[in-house]
Amino acid sequence: MRTLLLVFSAVMLALGGLIAPLNAQEPLEKTGELPPLYRAEMALAEGFVSDMMASGVVVPVPADPGGGYTHEQHKRNYRAIYLAGQLYRITGDRAYADYVRDMLLAYAELYPTLGEHPAKANQNVGRLFWQVLNDAVWLVHAVQGYADVRDTLSAADREAIDDRVFRRAAHFLSVESQATFDRIHNHATWATAGVGMTGYLLDDRDMVDRALLGSGKTGNTGFLRQTELLFSPDGYYTEGPYYQRYALMPFMVFADAIARNDPERGIFAHRDGILLKALRTTIQLTYGGYFFPFNDAIRDKSLNTDELYHGVAIAYAETRDPGLLAIADWQGRTILTEDGLLLARDLAAGTPQPFDFRTLLLRDGPEGDRGAVAILRDGKGPDHLALVAKNTSQGMGHGHFDKLSWQLYDNGHEIVRDYGAARFLNVVAKEGGRYLPENESWAKQTVAHNALVVNGMSHFGGDADLADRHAPRQLHFSSVPGLQLSSARIDTAYPDNPVAMQRTLALVDVAGLASPVVIDVLRATGDTANTYDLPLHYAGHIIETGFAVDRELAGRPVLGNSHGYQHIWVDGTARVQGDGAFMTWLLGGRFYSYRMAAQPDLQVILGESGANDPAFNLRREPLVIQRVEGAKETTFVSLLEPHGMSDGATEQTVDSQSLIASLQHRKYNGYDLVIVETKRGGKTVLAISNDTDPDKQHRANIDGRMVRWTGFAERIDLAGEKN
Repeated sequence: MRTLLLVFSAVMLALGGLIAPLNAQEPLEKTGELPPLYRAEMALAEGFVSDMMASGVVVPVPADPGGGYTHEQHKRNYRAIYLAGQLYRITGDRAYADYVRDMLLAYAELYPTLGEHPAKANQNVGRLFWQVLNDAVWLVHAVQGYADVRDTLSAADREAIDDRVFRRAAHFLSVESQATFDRIHNHATWATAGVGMTGYLLDDRDMVDRALLGSGKTGNTGFLRQTELLFSPDGYYTEGPYYQRYALMPFMVFADAIARNDPERGIFAHRDGILLKALRTTIQLTYGGYFFPFNDAIRDKSLNTDELYHGVAIAYAETRDPGLLAIADWQGRTILTEDGLLLARDLAAGTPQPFDFRTLLLRDGPEGDRGAVAILRDGKGPDHLALVAKNTSQGMGHGHFDKLSWQLYDNGHEIVRDYGAARFLNVVAKEGGRYLPENESWAKQTVAHNALVVNGMSHFGGDADLADRHAPRQLHFSSVPGLQLSSARIDTAYPDNPVAMQRTLALVDVAGLASPVVIDVLRATGDTANTYDLPLHYAGHIIETGFAVDRELAGRPVLGNSHGYQHIWVDGTARVQGDGAFMTWLLGGRFYSYRMAAQPDLQVILGESGANDPAFNLRREPLVIQRVEGAKETTFVSLLEPHGMSDGATEQTVDSQSLIASLQHRKYNGYDLVIVETKRGGKTVLAISNDTDPDKQHRANIDGRMVRWTGFAERIDLAGEKN
């Protein structure tokens, strides 16, 4: 456990897990020992709070949905309460404490008059906000600011605020909104955190126990149960990275309060240190600081977010992990607490070690048996190559129907894309900032992802309840340099017309190429003749195609009428065969060639999202679809090759055309053999046995040469010895 900094021992007192000033001591600011990052954070807080104080206390009657005036004002208010309390604790300036008092006294007048929010929609309704979640967020922030100034208040003011604001808010969340409070969900995490922290501050053990163990105090729900059911053993949060980031703040902040008040619980050691694992896993689920945007996700979210400022500081104080200093340095932010001061001091004292972004498998589900996310990385630094194989469970209500999907990052860009959510967060003109109708009709549908679609229907028919009952099985994972590989299978995505799908994605070193290539082998086996579509959503400008495209120049037809197809414009189609089955695009000064192993009657469809979008809610993004019709089974084999460069400033272009001559797929005794031949004569084979026995030996004949390997897969250089 952490050792309190000496300066904080002199000026702070841990009170109910929340920090309050010792009035007889010198304010922290006057010690002159604040490190640069902490002082910069203070300056940001002082600027915001000064503006809020200059505007006076404004506590409007709730009226608006997300993004509206009253919604945003109450958000500004809880932030001001939180920061002003911290500034009082640090500076000793009574004006900050008085401002928090006056603000909360205004809420003491308003809160008892509130009923259901007038802008309620299909969410669980709040009081101050249109949904109960936001009320919980308000409480988590406001109770911390109140704790910093509570001892400065008169008995009458303290009683008014305790009873008319915080006890009422905690009662609303834990009793009146019991259905939300007892969920295993991020909304309940915020609610239990707010109620539990209020209980610690008000010395209300009943309130604390309800937060920890659920409203019935059985332990079947509540904060502790959430840590056991929402995270996998590897710290992956079932709703995906975007909501993992969001849930981390109440998890970490409330855990910090538990550690101070109930140290015997060993909360940061609970379940093999799951919360600290979750913090590190959240960081691993990023590229260039931005979260992988699968499931419902706003693509703008990065590590530069308030939840991660708190999480990184608290986790660093617990672990002293030097890699977290590098994350804080990248963020350029921290929090105005003891933990933030420790982090800022250690950061100022030396050069941080880089955070260890690496290839890893993150299992999904509380027991780790509900699929996984595989992250395959090659190289270091912000421009490294990263492949993400999404073989996870549905992810509850925020999940998408995209079993065995994937993304690719390179050169600082997302090359193979995931759409994320169709939502303009807190933009009133866009459905009040809520999820848009197109989130259901497009963003969640299978064809909006890099995942196999059968007969034009989304996985599980778009039924989220059905999807929650099924998950892929992770078959194999390898982090061996030169052959990093993930393979997974699901047989239940089409229960009414069973199709077994197995997908193997690999980063493979090819003889003679400077960068690894992605090899994608997707097997589909059904009982009846089907139409199989394999979309790829890419970013970039098409440079060339190896096949002639029948262009739709007179008008842009729409690809279908449901399951997301109604949102796809068709720009052109082609029948492809042989070594001409490729296309090349340019993005960020680098070329990418997508090559398809030819098979009989393979059709390619070039399209763009945005059809049937009268309110302009969708982004226009390109995609290419491989289609096979009338087949019981098929195997799509594709390769994506980064190559060359184009620099408009210097007018230089190098290797704009693919360096690969051919891509072949052969089946041999149930094996998949993918043969890649370069224009310089190199020949590399990815041999896949599809056998999960790691010790079993395999062999196959390739052009008269018998090759041997052990286990699931191996890379073989036919020009030399086995690698």
